[in-house]
Amino acid sequence: MSQQVILVNEKDEMLGTMEKMEAHQKAFLHRAFSVFIFNKKGEMLLQQRALNKYHSAGLWTNACCSHPFPDEDVEIAAQRRLYEEMGFTTPLKKAFDFVYKAPFDNGLTEYEFDHVFVGIHDNGIHVNESEVKEYCYKSVEEIADSLTTHPAKYTAWFHIAFPMVMNWSETNSI
Repeated sequence: MSQQVILVNEKDEMLGTMEKMEAHQKAFLHRAFSVFIFNKKGEMLLQQRALNKYHSAGLWTNACCSHPFPDEDVEIAAQRRLYEEMGFTTPLKKAFDFVYKAPFDNGLTEYEFDHVFVGIHDNGIHVNESEVKEYCYKSVEEIADSLTTHPAKYTAWFHIAFPMVMNWSETNSI
């Protein structure tokens, strides 16, 4: 069965649903989420997307991203997907949301109303190898430097969301 995404307007009001690949082919705005995880040292968990992903394969990004199912709460979806990809759960806090549009060379476009969640995790990680090639924790300074010196190694949304998460974390606690 194909996965459905939730089509929304710029206020995140539901307009309907559409098959995921069709939404990406037609560049329709849809609901998504991104999860950023830090350890107690303040380092950020990064994952390298599996090589079989339909876009951005092999690129580095935040702990996990995906789309809620129709009628699924976004935070519950974020928890579910964090466990499916990284093999752990942790309390998440809603930080902010943003809209972005990123076309890819394969003809697909991510056009998402992205809900961003943050959390802290210092215990075991058990990645789903069909989703994640590698993972690591890095200091935010190291990530910021790498985004500048090696921008092609990171996903389009990570370039947008990372500085927003850093700005948010200056005035908020996880």
